[in-house]
Amino acid sequence: MSVMPRESAAAGLPTVVLVHGAFAESASWNGVVADLKRRGYPVVAVANPLRGLKEDARYLRSVLDGLTGPIVLAGHSYGGSVMSEAADGAEGVVALVYVASFQLEVGEGTGELAGKFPGNELGPALNPVPYPVDGGTGTDLYIRQDSFHAVFAADVAPETAELMAATQRPIEAAALGDKATRAAWRTIPSWAMVTTRDLAIPAEAMRFMAKRAGSTIVEIDASHAVTVSRPDAVADLVDAAARATTR
Repeated sequence: MSVMPRESAAAGLPTVVLVHGAFAESASWNGVVADLKRRGYPVVAVANPLRGLKEDARYLRSVLDGLTGPIVLAGHSYGGSVMSEAADGAEGVVALVYVASFQLEVGEGTGELAGKFPGNELGPALNPVPYPVDGGTGTDLYIRQDSFHAVFAADVAPETAELMAATQRPIEAAALGDKATRAAWRTIPSWAMVTTRDLAIPAEAMRFMAKRAGSTIVEIDASHAVTVSRPDAVADLVDAAARATTR
């Protein structure tokens, strides 16, 4: 991590930290990373543990605390829930970018907001898989591979969606019910990308959360997997947030 602040300072650009959500992994940001790097931004794509909101936020906060200089923090899907929790009071975070994402208020859970408006087709496509934990059993949630393309990544090439389905990271089911205790968007300027063809988070839910947060809103005709299908648009929004808050 130590090289990132020096690069950022030399280029006069903030470090961009990217947080993936459930059923994805850091590579889901590859196109966005490549675009941002071409623009000169130092970038870190965090491996979100997907074990629980508190635990995941604590891990992300440790990454943020290891960087110096301004940070633009972007989260996709459940990654937005995590970054809202982690970034509250984090020194250096100047902008939050919610990409097809959740913007929880204190006391709300991710699953609760996913079902607040009609149009969520993700629930029936989930496959619960028990796994052992100390003193008991947990439950990991996966998207069934035969449903992944249609529900999660409809505008991604079928062969790419097939790879995404095979390499998806499961989320602990309890994490979707965990209640937010912090809302960093209350004190940090925020931007939100609403994906109008999203079957995982209905567009109306994203609009509701973004308007409540006072975010700058951009709408795009894309699926939930917009970081893969439209990395250029995602990078444009991150760049806009960076320019508005650090120049």
